Amino acid sequence: MKILANDGLSKSGIQKLRENGFEVIETKVAQEQLINYINQNDISVLLVRGATQVRKDVINGCPNLKLIGRGGVGLDNIDVDYAKSKGIQVVNTPEASSQSVAELVFAHIFSGSRYLFDSNRNMPLEGDSKFKQFKKSYALATELRGKTLGLVGFGRIGQTVAKIGLGLGMNVFFYDPQHQKKTIRLDFADGKFIEFVVKPKELEELLQISDFVSLHLPWQKDYVIGAKELEAMKPTSGLINTSRGGLIDEAALENNRIAGAGIDVFEDEPTPAIKVLMHPKISLSPHVGGSTIEAQERIGLQLAEKIIELLD
Repeated sequence: MKILANDGLSKSGIQKLRENGFEVIETKVAQEQLINYINQNDISVLLVRGATQVRKDVINGCPNLKLIGRGGVGLDNIDVDYAKSKGIQVVNTPEASSQSVAELVFAHIFSGSRYLFDSNRNMPLEGDSKFKQFKKSYALATELRGKTLGLVGFGRIGQTVAKIGLGLGMNVFFYDPQHQKKTIRLDFADGKFIEFVVKPKELEELLQISDFVSLHLPWQKDYVIGAKELEAMKPTSGLINTSRGGLIDEAALENNRIAGAGIDVFEDEPTPAIKVLMHPKISLSPHVGGSTIEAQERIGLQLAEKIIELLD
């Protein structure tokens, strides 16, 4: 059985599939050529990340597809219900990248709270001539212990972010209609652990009390954070989005209502708005939340295991 890993797959995942008799093709096929390639090469399994779109045209045009696998959390780029209606199984790896995304959230929080995103821009240019000036400016930093972290969305990634926040001594609350108060367990060496009860808040209250707000939601039709929500936040607060582009009204960030933001996902990928990229108070990364060596290994192995279980 042939598998097309169109957006790549870890070596360990490929090896596991090949050991179980699958033929894995690593060719990157352009979107407009995908249907012809799948049919001409008798592909039964299509594996994608976020780049390849698997819409109705691909599903209708490839009658021999048995399974579509998405490496990562979301399934926004796949018409899941339609695929299932055609007898095609759809799987993903929602738990594989939680730790990686959660750590990037705090990379942005640390970057903002200590002005690293700005000092890393300015020090190479003027660090020799404005050292004392920069030292004075960047000394107005803030610690995280005792601060309040508000999580909008409390699924796997949100709960992993909560663990890191609790470990740093932060107060953690969340908004998520799908969850009531939740017991979060922090595991340490030698089998030791501590449990915390994290409580929900209504969105407006969460925005008002939080020093840092981090979004952990699937794609939404409308903005979750717009001008009204930014107005409700503390002027000293920070906003982090590592989930989906379009959750934040990026134009509303231009009024500098809050202290800063950390953005990994954008409304207009792969060509984010220049005003966002050049904003002096935004820490930036190019949609790399789940892109760590460890996460890619977990994604590859978990996809392989699911494929073997369903099709072998």
